[in-house]
Amino acid sequence: HYSRGKPSLRKIPEQLKKKVIDLYQQRYLGFGPTLAQEKLLEIDGIQISRETLRKQLINEGLWEKRCKRIKHRRWRERKAYCGEMVQMDGSHHDWLEGRGPELVIMAYIDDATNTVYARFYDYEGTIPALDSFKGYIEQYGLPQSLYLDKHSTYKSNARLTIEEELEGLSLPKSQFGRALEELGVEVIHANSPQAKGRIERLFKTFQDRLVKEMRLANINSKEQANGFLKGYLPKHNKKYGKSPLNMTNLHRKIPQGMNLDSIFSIKTKRALKNDWTIFYNNQLYQIEETPPNARIKTVIVEERIDNTIHILYNGIELKYKKIEKRPLKPKEEKEQLKIRKIHIPSIDHPWRRFKINPYKRSFLSNRK
Repeated sequence: HYSRGKPSLRKIPEQLKKKVIDLYQQRYLGFGPTLAQEKLLEIDGIQISRETLRKQLINEGLWEKRCKRIKHRRWRERKAYCGEMVQMDGSHHDWLEGRGPELVIMAYIDDATNTVYARFYDYEGTIPALDSFKGYIEQYGLPQSLYLDKHSTYKSNARLTIEEELEGLSLPKSQFGRALEELGVEVIHANSPQAKGRIERLFKTFQDRLVKEMRLANINSKEQANGFLKGYLPKHNKKYGKSPLNMTNLHRKIPQGMNLDSIFSIKTKRALKNDWTIFYNNQLYQIEETPPNARIKTVIVEERIDNTIHILYNGIELKYKKIEKRPLKPKEEKEQLKIRKIHIPSIDHPWRRFKINPYKRSFLSNRK
């Protein structure tokens, strides 16, 4: 053939290859071939195929061949409806690559459509779980069920109290589980990480792409990271979203009049003392006013997401004030008022001159 031994007419110029490699080393080092190819086109306006870029990176020693060994597991089909089941989890990772504090991302992914919602927090716990789920339902509505693991935040490992046994509960509830029950959302606990593989794969994608996107945007704080997610997630959902088998959306609207601030709080029962005070988190609170003709023995203390404390009795919020200094008991007051003086006798005091006659002591001992 006449083209034997000649370079291909579609061969990429060596100058362009050198430019791509230089840009990769300067700006995109550590990026996978797919993400690097997208950023070269989006930011630098250079069009190159993913496979060509991958081979070139391997030849330069900037990328390694990866062989996937997939363990066979039974495949679970996606849910047919949007909002039928949402998977939730938290991921600990150095999201800011040392530019800021270590954060945890709380993420939600719809099983049918791959729609993602996420926010960054300082830790994985009850308040971040409540706050993130509140943000999800305000944007998408209440799902039918929530699929999560057996972390102590989502499933309580404590024993049943006597009151819970009298109520007929078989398992204790965490604060997050109690909030979901009040909202009418079914809780499903996964028995293995592979069971919630959809959100685990989401974290793998985030740890590759989201980390590098935030590096390019020079994100170095939790507030900046959450602001960045507002613009990043719509693009992510558009790229990785799926069409459900049935277009009916099972997300429910939040009922009118529902107090979400009260539901998304840590609720604790406390005994009301005779002086109308309660003790909570090493702090004393004085109830200033109670409903008329009400004999209150216990109240509910709500620690809300905004770090405010609310005290309720039968759904009625009670007025209170914080006691900065704990009052002294009557015995403690007397002890403080009574000043004890230590009396030291003088040198010529009779007690100091008093001596026992040694002969008299021996005489008495012999007589005995």
